[in-house]
Amino acid sequence: MPSRSSLSPHVWVRHETRSTERRAPVVPDDVRRLVASGLRVTVEESPQRVFDLEEYAEAGASTAATGSWVDAPEDAWVLGIKELPDEPAELHHRHIYFAHSFKGQHEAVDTLTRFEKGRGQLFDIEYLTDDNGRRVVAFGYWAGYVGAALGVLELAGALETPLAPTDQPTLDAAVKATGLDPVDTLTVVTGARGRSGRGAVDALAVAGLAPMRWDRSESRTRDVSHLLGHDLLVNCVLTTVPTTPFVTRDDLDRRRRLRVLADVTCDVTSDTNMLPVNTSITSWESPVRRVTGPEGGWMDVIAVDNLPSLLPREASITFSADLTPHLLGLGDHPPVGPWAAAAKAYDDAVGRLP
Repeated sequence: MPSRSSLSPHVWVRHETRSTERRAPVVPDDVRRLVASGLRVTVEESPQRVFDLEEYAEAGASTAATGSWVDAPEDAWVLGIKELPDEPAELHHRHIYFAHSFKGQHEAVDTLTRFEKGRGQLFDIEYLTDDNGRRVVAFGYWAGYVGAALGVLELAGALETPLAPTDQPTLDAAVKATGLDPVDTLTVVTGARGRSGRGAVDALAVAGLAPMRWDRSESRTRDVSHLLGHDLLVNCVLTTVPTTPFVTRDDLDRRRRLRVLADVTCDVTSDTNMLPVNTSITSWESPVRRVTGPEGGWMDVIAVDNLPSLLPREASITFSADLTPHLLGLGDHPPVGPWAAAAKAYDDAVGRLP
């Protein structure tokens, strides 16, 4: 078996275990660029991926059976988006995906222990950051866009379930058709200047709504009564340290306008959750959950944790364009730049294991 540094980088794009995950971390056009630059690319067959396997083959990638990454060469970088399957119990490859395991989330210990036992390595995409600590690649814009759109549809009583993947023109048409009064409909976006926040603001604009934009200064003041005075709250704040929350369960029993909460961040199992009123994700089958306060007050929460997969083609193209330049740097040893930042985040997380 070749050593990890003896050959040109080998990117292995795996099939996604989650049945509703239709995105691709790298699209055929960008695979063509990787191959032309000397990287080896293998793409697994996936019946749900929005891009056909033939498109990858035409771009110069090798193809492989679904789930065959477990037997991939030792030097392969296994690239995905969402969680790995429960087996194997030990992971010996280098994996690139959103693991959500560095902030004490549920199952974080199990995930990190699998890597430790197999002597593999996890490069969590969330921790690919530049010298200023800013993420260099994310699905955030489309997460915010879809989350806000679903919030508008729910507010108007027009959200059809189960959710199904679509395209931006179709989603925009549905949002415009709600006909919500821009004067009587009050909306707010927290984290409005980030990727997700900008996407949320743009989706609300499609509905003809001008949201209140909360960012760092407003978040510091924590005027909860102001937040509760809106009909729809789209939360796009991601924090890595525990802080004063925006909306708690007790707030459900307060006098308020707030009826719909679209939690784009979905940091629901961490102590950094800005919305402890929401403690679990929702699904494509049941995207809305009604939560209640101690005295019976209620609010509808949308907390789908793979929102961009509802616009899989648009989201994949944007994400791949951001990730591809960094994949070209996988051959650096030891890792540099964002890969070094992600490696350090993994080492720090492993160091905190019980």
